[in-house]
Amino acid sequence: MNLFVIGFGYTAQRFVARHGGAFARISGTVRSVDKRAQLAPYDIDLFDGTPPATTTLAKAAEADVVLISVPPGPGDDPSLTAFGDAITTGRARRVVYLSTVGVYGDHKGAWIDEDTPLAPEHDRVQARVRVEEEWRARIGDRLAVLRLGGIYGPGRNALVELRAGRARRIVKPGQVFNRIHVDDAAGAIIGAIRRDSGGAWNIVDDEPAPPQDVIAYAAGLMGITPPPELPFDSAELSPMARSFYASNRRIRNINSKRDLGLVFAYPTYRAGLNALWADGEGR
Repeated sequence: MNLFVIGFGYTAQRFVARHGGAFARISGTVRSVDKRAQLAPYDIDLFDGTPPATTTLAKAAEADVVLISVPPGPGDDPSLTAFGDAITTGRARRVVYLSTVGVYGDHKGAWIDEDTPLAPEHDRVQARVRVEEEWRARIGDRLAVLRLGGIYGPGRNALVELRAGRARRIVKPGQVFNRIHVDDAAGAIIGAIRRDSGGAWNIVDDEPAPPQDVIAYAAGLMGITPPPELPFDSAELSPMARSFYASNRRIRNINSKRDLGLVFAYPTYRAGLNALWADGEGR
């Protein structure tokens, strides 16, 4: 199989590192020259939202699998605009789109699953829903949408944040989040590729938990005192950071385990942090 990746971000890079051997050829796009240099072993072109080169479009059209790992823009989605025709008429039997659980909106801590109606509350997640719908309208059952929880893993976790002095224990009573270790997200991608049909799945861990608990557990592993709790109402947060706290829900992952054969290496944040600490993260 040939793989074409639009946007080699954190999750896409981890997927290729762990599962790249499943593909005869890996190509794709990045936004910057520096990122292109980092990915020198692969066939990478630059794509910054302007019309891509003819050769880049040809690679997308010739791919058996396409992984889309970039967020939509404020207006038209640049990836859909640039590559929609090439992928729609191309040979790809599976297009995997990395979305977000934010598309469900706020459920005041209630349990939800893939049958829960989408209710995006902010422009950023409303754009995600539009892109999901537009890709589905174009390619139908070839599309697999993976709605990811908060992604963490090597270099991006509470241990690193504590060691750098950036971690804060912001408390909003009753607030919980689902997370997903990047390696389990990579496992979900390969599961979606191997599946005979498309669909939409929640890619989240087994245990939605308050964010302050994650920081406290990481501090315990490190043998340090956790930062003091900071009430959400008085915390200084960017608009984007504050928007994450606007939605409160517990997300089921039963369908992803059943349909994608997903077996979590890290079913809880504790399992994930334990492994990261053992590997030297935050030391």
